[in-house]
Amino acid sequence: MSDKKLVHTMRQAIRWGDMDALGHVNNTVYFRYMESARIAFLEEAQGSIDPKGEGPVIVTAYCNFMKQLTYPGDIEVRTFAGTPGRSSVEITHEMRLVDAEGNAEVVHAEGGAKVVWVNFAAEKSVPLPEEFKALLAGG
Repeated sequence: MSDKKLVHTMRQAIRWGDMDALGHVNNTVYFRYMESARIAFLEEAQGSIDPKGEGPVIVTAYCNFMKQLTYPGDIEVRTFAGTPGRSSVEITHEMRLVDAEGNAEVVHAEGGAKVVWVNFAAEKSVPLPEEFKALLAGG
């Protein structure tokens, strides 16, 4: 996604329970890290999500693993948004290990999801809210 725009950054601790029997963060946990960052961004941008109204649904998700993460440590998740469409936007993430100096330069994994705005009761896509679309477009 070449048109991505940094929209959110958060840090969180790697928990002991995030690791698997091989001693590194389990692959499924990376999706939780991305989910936490995506929800934090969406709540900051749109407020809390009303399950009886309209809001985001994930229709695709992926993750590319480059370097292992292990406990203990902290990660920084940088969230990017692509150009918004009528009812959807591609949200991507970079997961970086925070080093001893507090820097997060090395990408350990990257992934993302296509987010579609839906009417939850009707289970149908609806246009992205105009203020959210403007935020994503940088306007």
